[in-house]
Amino acid sequence: MQNFIRHRYSVRKYLSKDISNELLNELFETAFRTSNTGNMQTYSVIITRDVKKKQELLPCHFNQAMITEAPVVLTFCADFRRFSKWCELSNAKPAYNNFLSFFSAATDTLLAAQTFTIAAESKGLGICYLGTTNYMAQEIIDILELPSLVIPITTITLGYPDEQPAQTDRLPIEGLIHYEIYNDNKDIKEMYAYKESLPEMQKFVLENKKESLAQVFTDIRYNKDNNEAFSKRLLEAIKNQGFLF
Repeated sequence: MQNFIRHRYSVRKYLSKDISNELLNELFETAFRTSNTGNMQTYSVIITRDVKKKQELLPCHFNQAMITEAPVVLTFCADFRRFSKWCELSNAKPAYNNFLSFFSAATDTLLAAQTFTIAAESKGLGICYLGTTNYMAQEIIDILELPSLVIPITTITLGYPDEQPAQTDRLPIEGLIHYEIYNDNKDIKEMYAYKESLPEMQKFVLENKKESLAQVFTDIRYNKDNNEAFSKRLLEAIKNQGFLF
């Protein structure tokens, strides 16, 4: 299993081969065994197979083709609505319309999503996470008709791979591990040296007319204006869904 996970890669191109409901349910049964806060399972998954619904979701994910080409699109949502309704029906007063509840539900949602992806890849399926879910949360909420206390956390495209892309680079583990306390004296430049040396990264810098790879991230890919604008949109969506007041 460890060797399998170490050699995984994200898949953005899929065969037209369908995924059976039986296999999908098997994967969910596995995913929903993952650890979660208080065994409340405060998450839900919206399964999208319908072509028209995929077309509606497409702009929310910046028109990435895999949304419409993947047989299945899964939107993993933090969901305190179901648990709150159960409490109300059981003469208990829920109080989960707060940031802590959102944060714990979001954490549990991602844990379930990651367990699902490992299970899916072990069956020969390919997946890709879409960070655009966080940028366009309100639009996804509207399209999927998510009620209060339910908010999308991540989206996964799922299908049988029609490509075998090279693995992307990773930082050395020495740069990510700290013993006993956080060590802020690591050689940061050495940590990122391999990433900066890759031909595709050097090309990235030249194409964007920047001095360094770091500038591509700070000035182009994840710049201040976009970060602040999307942060405002996401916070507003969280508020609209009843988690902030």
